[in-house]
Parts: sequence; C-alpha cells; structure tokens
Amino acid sequence: MDCLFCKIAQGTVPAEIVYQDDQVVAFNDINPHAPQHKLIISRKHIATLNDLSADDTTLVGHMVQTAKLLARNNNIAEEGYRLVINCNPGAGQTVFHLHLHLLGGRRLVWPPG
Repeated sequence: MDCLFCKIAQGTVPAEIVYQDDQVVAFNDINPHAPQHKLIISRKHIATLNDLSADDTTLVGHMVQTAKLLARNNNIAEEGYRLVINCNPGAGQTVFHLHLHLLGGRRLVWPPG
C-alpha cells in the first residue's frame, strides 16, 4: 500500500512522533495551522470516515481519548482546543487515511472556513 500515514505508523517514513500505542500514532503536523497542531492516526488503514465499520467504534473513541491526553500534556486543555476529522476532498481531506487534527494554542474562530 502506498499510504503516507501507514508508512509513518510503520516507522518507514519519519515524523515527529509525540505519542504512540498499539492502536494510534500521533505526530506534529508538518504544516501547522495553530501553535499546537497534532495529527492522531489509526494504525489500521481506514481511508475516510465513510469507510468506518461498527467494529471501528472503539478505535475512534481511543483516537479522541488520545487527543484529550495530548491536549492536557501540551497545556491547551483548559484554554480550549478543536478536534477535526475531514472526510473527502470537499471537506479538505488530502491524505486518505483516517486522522484526527488536534488544534490549539491560539484563539480559534468559527466557522472555520
């Protein structure tokens, strides 16, 4: 498979890893849109939210719990942060591997764009 995020999860493409366990890998975004911008990816290849199965419910919950942990560890939990999952090109998804953006460290506006 020629998936960039699969390669990061496997350790064959370098990334600034900030957290990993048996289900997820988290790393700093190379094009950050906030002072704190982490990507949390599943080790399992799932292209988009539309490709989730009922069996993936626990995995997605674990991704969110990981984001909460990283927000706390990066001192943005109390100030506030945003979690984003883009689905398909019209929403801005450019890498087709399920990933959660954790953004914080500055005032975030709504709507996001």
